[in-house]
Amino acid sequence: MQLERRRWIKTGLLVLSLGASHFARGASMLAVRIWPAPEYSRVTLESDAPLKTTQTFIDAPPRLAVDIEGMELNAALRELVGKVQASDPNIAGIRVGQFNPNTVRLVIDLKRPIAPQVFTLQPVAAYAHRLVLDLYPAQALDPLEQLIQERSGSPRTAQPPLPSKNATPDPLGDLIAQQGQAPSKPPAPITRKQDVAPAPSTSVDSPTHAPPSRPAPAQNTDRLIVVALDPGHGGEDPGAIGPGGTREKDVVLKIAKRLRDQINASSVNGNPMRAFLTRDADFFVPLHVRVQKARRVQADLFVSIHADAFFTPQASGASVFALSHGAASSSAARWMAQKENKADLIGGINLGAQDAQVQRAMLEMSTETQIKDSLNLGGNLLREMGQVGRLHKPRVEQAGFAVLKAPDIPSVLVETAFISNPDEEEKLRSEAYQQKLTDALMRGILNYFSRNPPLARTRSL
Repeated sequence: MQLERRRWIKTGLLVLSLGASHFARGASMLAVRIWPAPEYSRVTLESDAPLKTTQTFIDAPPRLAVDIEGMELNAALRELVGKVQASDPNIAGIRVGQFNPNTVRLVIDLKRPIAPQVFTLQPVAAYAHRLVLDLYPAQALDPLEQLIQERSGSPRTAQPPLPSKNATPDPLGDLIAQQGQAPSKPPAPITRKQDVAPAPSTSVDSPTHAPPSRPAPAQNTDRLIVVALDPGHGGEDPGAIGPGGTREKDVVLKIAKRLRDQINASSVNGNPMRAFLTRDADFFVPLHVRVQKARRVQADLFVSIHADAFFTPQASGASVFALSHGAASSSAARWMAQKENKADLIGGINLGAQDAQVQRAMLEMSTETQIKDSLNLGGNLLREMGQVGRLHKPRVEQAGFAVLKAPDIPSVLVETAFISNPDEEEKLRSEAYQQKLTDALMRGILNYFSRNPPLARTRSL
């Protein structure tokens, strides 16, 4: 009996020893991803447990070194080297190796000075623990200048980099999380003309069979009319995924680009129009940044484009949503807003950045006038969309969508169809249907401007 007890004690000690060894080894890398874009490049390291890291940014030549403790080099980490694209505007290359028996060192060679942000994300949706390296150019791209360059026909080029903030190398490295960019000053609110000569019988609650309205008298503002198009999701956040594998983020980007081309070829009362995309490639943009971008270019309208999803495949039809200060207009609208507002959690936002907290607070100032204009815009879009497909609801719904909280821009969220419905997923994949949908959205935008011509700005683009 005593002998058997000693055997069990030895077995227990062996198990504890193995457990301690496993704990000392730390996490295992599950997947690595790189999302390149002119605005910033993101490197994501996904692991089965939280990672303990230290970072050092070196100026000359610019590079970021990341030491991951309790990690052994594996196949997933080795794949990171080959994932760098030659076209990446920020990353020149990545080196990875076993620095010592307990540490993996990752060195990211950069093409220009950057202001890095490094942060961790807790497991959410399909993701485990994530370490995120966001590599922002030291001189941020200016969306207003980009729009002006596009209007003049100049090729889009990156702005020349400024000297890095850390002119003197710091061997200890800085706390990367403290290197967030300072919040930019938002533009002054744009004065708008409200409800110019509306047809008395027109209602946003009756999108179909609406009588034709008489356009308001032409009002020449002698300026560029800007429509901000916001393709939902992107990068780490795929959005909804249809039964056939279609990703929402891909479909809505295609539709947004089609609509951009139509807007850029159009005018209102002799004034040229220009579309501005909050993202023009597959990368993640936080919700509050999407709104900031629209305000930075002094957009006249903001249209966020999505593809709906529900638990069952039977749900179908297009929808349009506007902001609500109070209760949502329906339980479905409330559920939809909660789902879309989770994009920041899935896409991965650095909650430690001060500018994110400040700008979020500023966007709680949406006015009743903005909501009224948004409902007007939504009604015009919904009427036209009803001519090319089924509507899920016959009126503009309202709920607390974070992406619609620009206090001075009429803003709507368009759910083009239910990507979770096999038939509608197939339509969304069709170029012919995408074009019909784009034509409908374009007509809705022009109809809105025909009755609500924007006034002149304090400064022109």
